[in-house]
Formats: sequence, structure tokens, C-alpha cells
Amino acid sequence: MFRGLINDAKSAASSLVLKYVARASVALPFVIALGFALAALTVGLVNQYGYVTGYLLMAGGLAGVGVVAALAVSFKEHEEEVADEVAEEADTSKVATEVAAQAPLALLGALFTMPGGPSSALKVAQVLGRNFPLVLLLVLVGALFWPSEGEDTETIHPRPNGFEPPAPGAYH
Repeated sequence: MFRGLINDAKSAASSLVLKYVARASVALPFVIALGFALAALTVGLVNQYGYVTGYLLMAGGLAGVGVVAALAVSFKEHEEEVADEVAEEADTSKVATEVAAQAPLALLGALFTMPGGPSSALKVAQVLGRNFPLVLLLVLVGALFWPSEGEDTETIHPRPNGFEPPAPGAYH
């Protein structure tokens, strides 16, 4: 019953891992080359200015590169936070969450109104009992997406798609 879902999850995970392994295999020679370039630069600085001054220059240069990288990452994270806030304001996934919250009750109602519904409900309960760890995992994943009490589910502003007007304050 869950074999297709498990196989899809395995293939998605393996493709993700293979993608990152391929990226790492491309980046590895560049990382090694960077190490040799830093060693050559250090030897050149030591020959030119002496041990103490060469190592200090190398440390200062690497610290400068680190500061520039930290600033770049900080600016990028700030832009992502702003984009996430804008996307959260215009998010329509709250509707899907509300529908998903009512789906189990609708399925149970449909199951019990079918001919032979209670006996098939017993069979479903047996299957769920045999696969209890997987059911528990799915319940925990569902709990992650369950709306919390602090979320405002009344104000849902659809994303403008050319047919609906944008939400008030969507554009600054």
C-alpha cells in the first residue's frame, strides 16, 4: 500500500544526494587548487618579507576575504528574509492547510457510508496497525504543517495572477 510512496521518497532522496555528490566532485579539484595557491602565496610572502610579516600578511588577507564573505552572506540572508516575509503575506497555502485538516474526517465519513464500510474500516485499521511506525511518522509530518493557534487564518490574500487584484500593501 505504501510501497509507491516509499519508493518515491527513496528516489527523491537518492537524486538529491547524487546531485550534491556531483557538485562536490566538481568543487573538490578547485578546493585543492585553492590550497596550493594559498601555500604558494604564503611561500612567496615569506621569501619577500620574512616569516613573521609574511604570515601576518597572509592572515590579514584571509581575514579580509572572510569579512567580505560574511557581509555577502549577511546581505543575501537579509534579502531572503524580506522575500520570505513578502511571500508569507501573499501565501495561499493556508487554504490548503484548512482543507487538509478536514480531509481525514471526510474520508472516514465516506468510508462508513459505503456498503461494507465498517468491515473495510476494520481492514484499514489492521493495515495501519501493522505499519504503525510509518503511520506515526506521517502523523508527525502532518503535525508540522498543522496551523498553530497564533496564525491568522481569516485574512487570506491570494497572490495576484492578472485576474485578481493584489492584496493591500503587497507592493511597497
